[in-house]
Amino acid sequence: MAVDKNMPILIVDDYKTMLRIIRNLLKQLGFDNVDEASDGSSALQRLRDKPFGLVISDWNMEPMTGLQLLKEVRADAKLKHIPFIMVTAESKTENVIAAKEAGVTNYIVKPFNAETLKQKMVAVFGNF
Repeated sequence: MAVDKNMPILIVDDYKTMLRIIRNLLKQLGFDNVDEASDGSSALQRLRDKPFGLVISDWNMEPMTGLQLLKEVRADAKLKHIPFIMVTAESKTENVIAAKEAGVTNYIVKPFNAETLKQKMVAVFGNF
């Protein structure tokens, strides 16, 4: 199954710089249909307003963390199918376990490059 490079992707991070970096990495991989949210609450609202094919979210955000966002997405029947990649600066085992238990699709530790992002997306969608 080929990945639709036009599928809408939601990136969630409270740092504008990180949003720009992820947007640029996705662009390098051929994905231009990218929407942004600066926190979990606004991300959840966007997800409920419009269909997305992928969520890439930072873990550490206020007031709703990426993990809380993931749990909300997985608890929502309309959203729970959306692949969710968590981005974090910490590679603590307990964080990885917590994210897996909450239903994360994949996990990226910062810093990362386009190749790492592509590998994680290939693991989710297959080659593209």
